[in-house]
Amino acid sequence: MTNFQYMLELLGTFFFAISGALAIQDHHNDLFGAGFMGFVTAIGGGTLRDIMLGSYPLVWIGDVHFLYSIFAGVLVAYFFYSSLIVHKRTFMIFDTLGISFFTILGVEKALTLNVEPEIAAIMGMFTAVMGGVIRDVLTNETPVIFRREIYATACLSGAVLYLILYRAGVPRDANLLVSSLLIVIVRVLAVKYKLALPTFRKM
Repeated sequence: MTNFQYMLELLGTFFFAISGALAIQDHHNDLFGAGFMGFVTAIGGGTLRDIMLGSYPLVWIGDVHFLYSIFAGVLVAYFFYSSLIVHKRTFMIFDTLGISFFTILGVEKALTLNVEPEIAAIMGMFTAVMGGVIRDVLTNETPVIFRREIYATACLSGAVLYLILYRAGVPRDANLLVSSLLIVIVRVLAVKYKLALPTFRKM
């Protein structure tokens, strides 16, 4: 793992911890509740990915710096709560940054374990969205992947771009940055213009 990739993974963990801690805003939980929510949001997707791929020890168990990133994210959410929560889009911003980094890092992790590219793309998506799914379930919200807004599809688009650039021989760090940026762009445009995939209907 390159230093750049490692920093992105820590940063993604930090962003997801913030989004998880902010998710309890309407549930009147204490600091422990916010910390727990930040924790499960940050490590949920990566843990599921590693279990499915048989990769042990789990990332956050094998490297204590991920726990430090989670603690830092929860503390930022706690101390700057009033400033962050005043902006309705703050939650979306941190969540989007989290999924953009985690998707590509999930793909990269899967590729290092010699799975097929299609599986790697799915693992990237799982890494990004499952922490948020757990967060939404615990806060009694409809999981974001079941809402009309584009979410998991943005992750898949970034994962596919990463695989294409990977095959084309684009340097890893540049690939990580460009593919993550695509996810951010797709997600932001989807929210801004209320873009959604066609509704599934029974015939």
